[in-house]
Amino acid sequence: MSKMTLEERSAERRRRIVGNRAKNFAEAEAWDLEYWQSKTPEERLSALVAIRRDVELAQAARREAEPREE
Repeated sequence: MSKMTLEERSAERRRRIVGNRAKNFAEAEAWDLEYWQSKTPEERLSALVAIRRDVELAQAARREAEPREE
């Protein structure tokens, strides 16, 4: 599988995004649980891996942006 650019990942995410408007936290939590339980183990793992990859990219970008001591 080839690496996707940030723009490609963003476009893919927009094509697949699912949203919900909840009236309260409990309703949001119930919807979230139902949503993830409707996904296969492979889909859940894939989502976790994608989130972890995005976190790593964000952390790397933050490190790059930090001023360097000379």
